[in-house]
Amino acid sequence: MAMQDVERELVNAVRALGFEGECVLVAVSGGLDSSVLLHALTRTRARLSLQLVVGHVDHGLRGEASEGDRKAVEAQAAALGLPCRTALVDVAAQRAGHANRTRPTLQEAARTLRYAALAELAQASGASRIATAHHLDDQAETVLLRLMRGTAADGLGGIPETSRDGLVVRPLLAVGREALVGYAQRHRIRWREDASNASDRYARNRLRRDFLPALGRAFNAGLVPALGRVAEAHRRDGEWIADLVGAAFATHFRRVAPGRLETTRQAWVELPEALARRLVVRAFAELGASRDLDHRHLERVLEFLREGPGAPGGREIELPGPLRLRREGGRLVLYRKRPEIG
Repeated sequence: MAMQDVERELVNAVRALGFEGECVLVAVSGGLDSSVLLHALTRTRARLSLQLVVGHVDHGLRGEASEGDRKAVEAQAAALGLPCRTALVDVAAQRAGHANRTRPTLQEAARTLRYAALAELAQASGASRIATAHHLDDQAETVLLRLMRGTAADGLGGIPETSRDGLVVRPLLAVGREALVGYAQRHRIRWREDASNASDRYARNRLRRDFLPALGRAFNAGLVPALGRVAEAHRRDGEWIADLVGAAFATHFRRVAPGRLETTRQAWVELPEALARRLVVRAFAELGASRDLDHRHLERVLEFLREGPGAPGGREIELPGPLRLRREGGRLVLYRKRPEIG
């Protein structure tokens, strides 16, 4: 992809995602991807009638390097004549107070805090959108990682172009990393490298450096865009199916109290397997436990829901979350257990 294609793809994406003419907070870490996004949006903002604000989140994980990132981003914004807002988050505090089973990983905690901080910066800036620099290679890596970990069909949709609430937009998902590097070199964009990107500690780094290139050489030189097409196809299917699942969920589950859903055995007897699985996933998500659900728990829940009418009442199974599924007469109750005090 040539240099001018990056800007063309960006313009097309902004228009397709529907935020032309809006105020956008551009999430900039100081790395290659976000530095290119910022530069390209600045060059195309007049054409797209965009107002831009730079947003940077300091995770405080890399000492002086983190401070250097912040200063570099502030310098980028100043050079482009753009306002810059920064936030500092405490990742360690986000992970504290959790049992090992429920403690978020360092990356999960950082991501949660980063998006929350960016949302606050956007609100303070009057921005209606947050643009992040996720690109085609990120998409390919995400699909492969999920596939190797045994994802459900929805997981193959990869990274969505927009968040569910429409606040976060990712206009570079059709652009590969090679094109971003070429763009940065041609425009003499300076960026900072995060040393953790070279660490073998993270599966994504190993996949990016070793496995994805090897698969491309051995099987398909166009593997990255092929995986991008797989993700897009699954996302489009998922968008259509989500409406059907939402309607079925309203029919099969009843929210009777915060953290408590009710259903009946009869509702599950003749459900197609694919729909039944999606409804269980949706129920876990409604109770804030989608991260904890794996195929073993899914099978266990479905088996319990489908037990015959002679099954004893009052029986309960423990699930991650911590959730419980309990039989109360003709009702089946999925609920979140309150933590014990004392």
